[in-house]
Amino acid sequence: MRTLSASRDRYFGPKPEHINSYQDLVDYLNRLNTDWVSAMQRVSPTLLLELLETTGQQYHTYLTTLDPEAPAVFPVAWAGEEVSSNWFHIAREYTEKWHHQQQIRLVLGQEAALFEPSLYLPYLETSMRALPYHYRNQPGESGEVIRFTVPEVAGEWWLHYTGEKWELITSMQTLPATEVLIPQTIAWRIFSKNIPAEAAEKQVQISGNQKLGRHFLHMLAVMA
Repeated sequence: MRTLSASRDRYFGPKPEHINSYQDLVDYLNRLNTDWVSAMQRVSPTLLLELLETTGQQYHTYLTTLDPEAPAVFPVAWAGEEVSSNWFHIAREYTEKWHHQQQIRLVLGQEAALFEPSLYLPYLETSMRALPYHYRNQPGESGEVIRFTVPEVAGEWWLHYTGEKWELITSMQTLPATEVLIPQTIAWRIFSKNIPAEAAEKQVQISGNQKLGRHFLHMLAVMA
């Protein structure tokens, strides 16, 4: 409801104060979430489902009206962007829907349905766009390559150091200096801050530069 109000109706409510850093923004969003949780405790599960059905359809309809290349109302800050295109904003919204549903499924032991590649790959493709920003302060050798693989869905992502910065690329002929093999059950939990890095490390296989590989364990694709 808040997203429809802000994006479609351009109604933002009270203006947040003292947003001078990424952490300030995270703190503000956490306060918003706490407000919603507190308020919705007064609403029955039946009414919540009805609200999701009506607002969900309105939001879907609204998204179809957007020019994919036009600037989005909100940037994808976890990828380091100050201005994002609508296509990335919409993809980010998909990851939010995906991982919140998977959090519920994890508790219920029903995660398998969302690991269907047609559903999981879009989540991974979007989340992996945080890699260059996440590695921005990690030094590398010019031409160095890190390969990230989620084998169950045949997903591969390559991070290439140009000598000045890390770039995400779709393929590479150079042998990677570091390889990170991530089980599908762990990747989304890393990105959504759902598992401690120490626990994830026990299930992620890293070969080559261990420091560069372990840095992946702290990557986020949510505002947290």
